[in-house]
Amino acid sequence: MTAILGLNAFHGDAAAALVIDGVLVAAAEEERFNRVKHCAGFPALATAWCLADAGLTAADIDHVAIGRDPRANLGAKLRRTLRNPPSLSYLRSRVANAAQVQDVKSRLVEALGVPAGDLRAELHHVEHHVAHASSAFHVSPFDEAAVLTVDGFGDYASTLLAHGRGTRLEVLDRVLFPHSLGILYTAITQWLGFPYYGDEGKIMGLAPYGDPERFLPQVRRLVDLDGPLFRLRLDYFTHHSAGVEMTWDDGSPTIGRIFSPELERLLGPARVPKSELTKDHEDVAAAVQRVLEEAYLHLVRTVQQRTGSTRLCLAGGVALNAVANGMIRQQTAIEEVYVQPAAGDSGTAVGAAYQVWHTKLGQPRSFVMRHAYTGPGFDDAACFEAVAAAGLESEMLSDDTLFPYVAARIAEGDVVGWFQGRMEFGPRALGHRSIVADPRRADMKDILNARIKQRELFRPFAPSLLAEAAGDWFEQDYTSPFMVMVYKTRLEKRALIPAVNHVDDTGRLQTVEREVAPRYYRLIEEFGKLTGVPILLNTSFNENEPIVTTPQDAVDCFVKTRMDLLVLGNRVVRRPAAS
Repeated sequence: MTAILGLNAFHGDAAAALVIDGVLVAAAEEERFNRVKHCAGFPALATAWCLADAGLTAADIDHVAIGRDPRANLGAKLRRTLRNPPSLSYLRSRVANAAQVQDVKSRLVEALGVPAGDLRAELHHVEHHVAHASSAFHVSPFDEAAVLTVDGFGDYASTLLAHGRGTRLEVLDRVLFPHSLGILYTAITQWLGFPYYGDEGKIMGLAPYGDPERFLPQVRRLVDLDGPLFRLRLDYFTHHSAGVEMTWDDGSPTIGRIFSPELERLLGPARVPKSELTKDHEDVAAAVQRVLEEAYLHLVRTVQQRTGSTRLCLAGGVALNAVANGMIRQQTAIEEVYVQPAAGDSGTAVGAAYQVWHTKLGQPRSFVMRHAYTGPGFDDAACFEAVAAAGLESEMLSDDTLFPYVAARIAEGDVVGWFQGRMEFGPRALGHRSIVADPRRADMKDILNARIKQRELFRPFAPSLLAEAAGDWFEQDYTSPFMVMVYKTRLEKRALIPAVNHVDDTGRLQTVEREVAPRYYRLIEEFGKLTGVPILLNTSFNENEPIVTTPQDAVDCFVKTRMDLLVLGNRVVRRPAAS
C-alpha cells in the first residue's frame, strides 16, 4: 500500500486529501471542522480526519505533497524583486509564509500529536499551478486533454497552459506576476464594495442586472489581449508596486486593497461597503464579467490551438466562474470539459497528491473523480444523538416512505435541510449537505433569504435536476455534476421554475445521475413525479458560515433558522408547531 497525503496549507481554503494506491479516499477543507470560513493556515483537523477515516496513523503515510513550492519561478521572482524592491513588512510576511511551507513536517507532527520519528514520509513540494493542473487532468475521464488553470496567484504565477497525455503534464506556458485575471476580478470586486476573501462569486450574480456596454470601453482598458495570453495595464492596480497585504494565518484570510486611484478616476469613486447598489455598480459588474469572459475564452482558444485537443480540463479559482464555463463549448472548438469540483485552492491538495503518484512514482492512472462526496459521513446513531441533545423529536422512515413524503412536503412549500452520506469537497453543496425547496414558487428566493440565508437579493439560487432532463429544461445538456456551468433556460420553461431562473434567464445547474448520487436523484425523481418538474432548488446547508459537516452542525442550523424539515439520512425532524 502507498499512502499519499496531499495538503493545501498556509493559503486560503486550507485542505487535506488522502490518496491510497491511486484512489482518492478522503478530502475535506479545514473550514468544515473549525467553522472558520475560507480558513488558511495548516489543515490540522482535516488531516487528522483523513487519516482516521482511512484507519491510518502517521507512520502509514509514505509521501506528503503540498501544493506550494517557494522555489518555483524563482528566477523571475528574484529579477522583479531586484528591479522593484517591496516594502520590508511585505517582504517579511512572504519570507515567513515561505518558511512555513518549507517546514510542513513540523506542523504535521504537531497536528497529529506524534513523535517526529513516527513520520517517515517523504515531503514533496509541487508548484501551485501544476497542482491545480493535476487536480483537473489526472482525475478526469480524459486520457488526453488541454489543461488550463487560472487564479489570483500561487508560486508567482496566475495562469498555466498545459497538455495532458496519460500520466504526463507538459507545461506549455505560464502567466507570471504581476499579470492575473484573478487580480483583475478581485480589484473590481473590491471597487464594488465587497472586500472579503471569496466575495468574487457575488459579482457573477450581480452582473446580469447590468448593461455591460456602458462601462465596457473603460473596463477593457484594464487588460491587454493582443498576444496569445494577456497582460494587465498596471496603472490601475497596486499589487505590483506596493505588494498585497495578505494574512494566511489560521483564521479567515484577508487581502488588502489592490486597485489604485487611477481605477477610481476611470470608473468613479469606489462603493462604500453595504451602501446602496446603483445602476452604475450593476453596469460595472456586467462589464467586468464580460471582459473576464473575453480573456478566459481567449486563453481557452490559445491552449486548444497549441494542443490540438478538443478536450479541456480546468482548475483555479477563476474556473469557478460558471457563466464563462457555460460558454466554452458554444464559442470555442472545445467539445468536452472537465472542471475540478474543488477548483479553488483547496483542490491543490488533491492535485499535489496525484502529481506525486503519477510523476514522482511513475504509477498509471486508475481513478476518475466522478463525484465530490469525499468528506465525513455519519451513521444514524450520531444523527439521533445530535437530535436528542437539542431536545427535538424525530422519526425514522423507510426509503419507500421517506422520499415520497419529503418530495410532497417540498411541493407544499416546505424548506428542507437535506443531510445525507459523505460531505462534499469544494465550495458547492451537491445534494449531501443541501437546503432544498420548490423551484416553481416565485417567492421562494425571498422566503429563503428571510428565513435562512440572509444573502444579497441579487444572488441566484441553483437548480439540481435529473441529468437526462437537462436538455428539456436548458439550452445545453452537457453534463454539469459539480454545478460549475451556467446555461440558458429554455424559453418555454422559464415561467415554470422562477425560483432558479436568474434575471438573465439562466441557471447554474447541477445534473444529478442515479449511479453517482442515488439518494438525491431519488428525491428529485419523486418531486418530478408529483409536479412534472424534475428539478429542486438547491442551496448550501448553512447560514453565513461554512457548509455544515456533522449532524450537530445541521441540527444547530435547523434550530437557529426557520427551516420546516430536517432530514438526517432516514431520520426526519419536523419543526415544532409553536415555532
